[in-house]
Amino acid sequence: MSEKINLLVLQKILPNDDILSQCIHCGMCLATCPTYELTKLERSSPRGRIRLINALAKSEIELTDTFVYEMNFCLDCQACETACPAGVKYGSMVEAAREVISESEYGASFSNKFKKFLLRNILASQPKLKFVSKLLFIYQSFGIKKFLHSIGFFKLLSPKLGEVDKLSPEVSKTFSSNIFQERIKPKGEIKYKIAFLTGCLMDVMFAEINKDTVDVLTLCNCEVINPKNQVCCGSLHAHNGDIETAIKLAKKNVDEFGKFDYDFLVSNSAGCGAFMKEYGHVLQNDFNYSEKAKLFSEKVKDITEFLSDILPEITFHNVEGSFTYHDACHLAHTQKVTNQPRKVLNSIPGIELNNLEESTWCCGSAGIYNIVHYDDSMKMLERKMENIRKTNSSTVLTGNPGCISQIKYGAKKFNVNVEVFHPVTIIKRALLNSNKK
Repeated sequence: MSEKINLLVLQKILPNDDILSQCIHCGMCLATCPTYELTKLERSSPRGRIRLINALAKSEIELTDTFVYEMNFCLDCQACETACPAGVKYGSMVEAAREVISESEYGASFSNKFKKFLLRNILASQPKLKFVSKLLFIYQSFGIKKFLHSIGFFKLLSPKLGEVDKLSPEVSKTFSSNIFQERIKPKGEIKYKIAFLTGCLMDVMFAEINKDTVDVLTLCNCEVINPKNQVCCGSLHAHNGDIETAIKLAKKNVDEFGKFDYDFLVSNSAGCGAFMKEYGHVLQNDFNYSEKAKLFSEKVKDITEFLSDILPEITFHNVEGSFTYHDACHLAHTQKVTNQPRKVLNSIPGIELNNLEESTWCCGSAGIYNIVHYDDSMKMLERKMENIRKTNSSTVLTGNPGCISQIKYGAKKFNVNVEVFHPVTIIKRALLNSNKK
């Protein structure tokens, strides 16, 4: 088993002879790593995990519980990549390590099999995801959830299960993909042709944000293209060690979006945008897709990134309010999009945009991290909410669905009186000259 694992490590983590030797172990990453901040253990830092991966690849250690724990304890927030002077691509290494774990005997555990089942059979299938979401909508909207919490049902099963249930976003009454036409034209002149990823969870749990995004694009004279057969971007699969499914989904999207002529592909989810920008890298060794995937990735932009580029063409109306902005990890650290959202928001008359201390520090959501590492996630969230409290803002803006749900939960849990929105919702309000929420 160990020889097979080491071979996998060499193939997946060491595509180049010296990829791991890029890390010079300078320690610049330590101050930016949330898990190292929690434990102060070297093994829980980026450079510590790189040492573990290197040691496994060189057969100096076996695949152990400690190795598996550390690879999954990592948030994959990639703040270390921003801090690294050597340009180490840590995120790709830890995700490859998770793939190795998934293909080992550790991947045969019930929890890993259940996670893989959800990712492969529910999230990757739009019809199944919609079916499960409809059931969840009934559970959330017809008193069942409220009743079970009122009688303490979840506490009988697990002390944390009830809190995890509260973390779940509310399912949208109407899914965005059910109402979007494949082509949505603006009222006036078409200046840009924009392809739009409706996504998986964004489609069924954040449909209003999708609607706001399409409205903003059409108000900015864009024709919006929504390929009906598009699929989940694959980011959650890749981050959780199921690169095989992630690649299948990436190829499907490259094919479906490739049927249309467009200027840019816009995403309103930091995680989705980040992974789609990596399609070119993920599929670089596939003869049939390498060039197509590279062209695909080059056209991907976050919604705030696109709006920042066309800002001189936009007329905003007054929106009064005290706001602060939280940088989603995969927008700030992976996509390097930090100035653009602030540039757009600061262009809206009436907005008071307050500086958030540690704005790029992870809120603890990190995909499903807040579920599988609830206690650690809450420590990170408490730190984030205290920093939000200090801004004296009434509204928090952030560009990722996981962050939105996590901070909303944190506002209730830690008694911080703020609303939480995606920036595009406020941008739409400014375009329509409406202060309605």
